[in-house]
Amino acid sequence: MIRRLIISISFCAVMISCKKDNGCNLTASGVVVPAAELATLQTYVAANHPTATLNAGGGFYYEIAAAGTGSVMPAVCSDVRVKYAGYLTNGFKFDEETTGITFKLGQLIPGWQRGLPLIKAGGSINLYLPPSLGYGSSAVGTIPANSILIFNIQLLDVQN
Repeated sequence: MIRRLIISISFCAVMISCKKDNGCNLTASGVVVPAAELATLQTYVAANHPTATLNAGGGFYYEIAAAGTGSVMPAVCSDVRVKYAGYLTNGFKFDEETTGITFKLGQLIPGWQRGLPLIKAGGSINLYLPPSLGYGSSAVGTIPANSILIFNIQLLDVQN
């Protein structure tokens, strides 16, 4: 259900944001993570994932499992093919894609927009996102409002 919602939102965003010449006019998310959210995330990460690194400018934590060997790192207008699993902090898996799915990076949640450019195709990353870089104060499917989100992502391919 979550995957269908993400795909539907992505499709609508594509239809609204693409120019007639199929050029990309997407821009990176300008979301600023509130200090309280970052403090809550820091507490969670320190207790559960102490090797994670803070991306200070991005307002999230991450662990690079594999940097990747591709020649291109994703940008906001890139098509990214990924496998992923999404979790809540209690371990509940709210979504998973095991065969690979392609999205326009700039149409995904801000945490993915900021985290995926840290790796290349063939790489994998774990993202620990505060609510404002996920779905914020909106409940989405089985994801409660104001949830910290955890994603394990394999970046299969990048097309610019």
